[in-house]
Amino acid sequence: MSNEFGFFSGLLSCKSRPMSHNVAMEKIWHKSYQPGVPSVIDSNQFVSLVDLLENTFQRFATRPAFHNMGKTLSYAEIDRLSYRFACFLQNDLKLSRGDRVAIMMPNILQYPVALFGVLRAGMIAVNCNPLYTPRELEHQLRDSGAKAVVIVANFANVLEKAIEKTDVKHVVITELGDLLSLPKRLLVNAVVKRVKKMVPDYRIPGAWSFLGALAAGATTNLSKPMIRSEDLAFLQYTGGTTGVSKGAMLTHGNIVANFLQAKAWIQFLVKEGEEIIITPLPLYHIFSLTANCMIFCSVGALNVLITNPRDIPGFVKELKKWKFTAITGVNTLFNGLLNNPEFKDLNFSGLKVALGGGMAVQRAVAEKWKQVTGVPLIEAYGLTETSPAACINPMNLKDYNGYIGLPLPSTEMAILDDSGKELDVGLVGEISIRGPQVMKGYWNRPDETAKVMTPDGFFRTGDLGYMNEEGYFKIVDRKKDMILVSGFNVYPNEVEDVLALQPKVLEVAAIGVPDDKSGEAVKVFVVKKDPSLTEEELRTYAKANLTGYKLPKYIEFRQELPKSNVGKILRKDLRDQELKKGQSQNG
Repeated sequence: MSNEFGFFSGLLSCKSRPMSHNVAMEKIWHKSYQPGVPSVIDSNQFVSLVDLLENTFQRFATRPAFHNMGKTLSYAEIDRLSYRFACFLQNDLKLSRGDRVAIMMPNILQYPVALFGVLRAGMIAVNCNPLYTPRELEHQLRDSGAKAVVIVANFANVLEKAIEKTDVKHVVITELGDLLSLPKRLLVNAVVKRVKKMVPDYRIPGAWSFLGALAAGATTNLSKPMIRSEDLAFLQYTGGTTGVSKGAMLTHGNIVANFLQAKAWIQFLVKEGEEIIITPLPLYHIFSLTANCMIFCSVGALNVLITNPRDIPGFVKELKKWKFTAITGVNTLFNGLLNNPEFKDLNFSGLKVALGGGMAVQRAVAEKWKQVTGVPLIEAYGLTETSPAACINPMNLKDYNGYIGLPLPSTEMAILDDSGKELDVGLVGEISIRGPQVMKGYWNRPDETAKVMTPDGFFRTGDLGYMNEEGYFKIVDRKKDMILVSGFNVYPNEVEDVLALQPKVLEVAAIGVPDDKSGEAVKVFVVKKDPSLTEEELRTYAKANLTGYKLPKYIEFRQELPKSNVGKILRKDLRDQELKKGQSQNG
């Protein structure tokens, strides 16, 4: 790479700091990063996300857009079907610009059709996790004020239990195989319903079928709504940094800005109309939604949708069919693939981008990924509230560095203490972000918005970290996950990262538990890769690699660890389990 390019976004985008810091930053001005990455992006290139999408549909009309279960839809077909769905919402359901429409489905072809249709009708998409319980779904539907729901039949029984106390007036139900070609459509739907018994009984009077909705939309025209940059595109629900699940208000401008920021970052690696990206994370999750669905669509890529990535053997079987060029995922997903014996035999000759986010990428996983695929596992960082990308490592990084990278163009990042004071290089504080991708706020929750936004517009992430002398940011841990042992801060990420390097460990999670002597003590939950692993062996390894107060006092072996819908290990669930265990013992 050329040494003539100064990496503007890593330098100018950081908030101004003491002179000593500026001198340190000047030292890397001439280092090689990524030629052509600007310091700022022009967010006025597109009026709205719809403007961006329709531009993409026209430019890549003949190119394949989405593939799932043996069926591929071109950009022209996605254009036509999503337009029909938009017409249906506007003309048949009589929904208006700004109405909220919930979408509850995994990675199947119906998802982009429904999503793009909602956006093109000027409505607000409310992504729902298909694994929600009736209580969780009811909360999200009530809170968002959704008037319509598009849902896969497999989860309609959950909706039936939740819908009564919501404002939902219209339901559109699709079956998994609805957009497949005949006769496969009929076969898949029959097997799912009658053989595998994956569709529990439900009764929702007046519900439309997805295919019926598309047929109805084909007979009318769309009265194209005026959509502005500041209009909401998504209510993306998250636990956020505090409290119960709440809707992050992401505008068309937020998503367009993040698309432009990330595209500028990866542009030298991708070729328009030639990329094949593997999409195992659900598109309803903000990481996959923006990175895979929006950014790679914009370069005319083919998105290969993986409906059930937890079926690792099935996932690897699908990967064998493709000379894929990009893949995104979380650490546990990459780890699962690496531990499948057939994964190493795949064709990685086309792979250019492997992007990890959603949780910390562990050194053990990153190093093995590079060894097996020949391509580095690049760590990125962002949150639902930042649309999500804020910080990414340079794409020409050769090896794992343990950092989340440098700020994207037009992004400012600062390390703040509890009082809001900016901390200097190397000091640990709360990572805070300001930029055009930062949310408008939490839906109907000005109190929660005030907790996370500073007076000068920085979003406080709830993640503890620091910036080094070269401008790279590193996450230490979630603020609420930090363990306090005899007055010393212990960060679960560090403990997990070290123990994950033990060759017989498959997965590990660390939490703090009450302790009479030290206030809190470290407890780790371990899934074995090798059944011969003993507690004594693991303790010996820990002692050789961790200082005394960081050592796990308790070790529990498990068959599996609780995970989120995208595979992120849920420490909160482990803490809750420990709390209940303690209460029962004391009861």
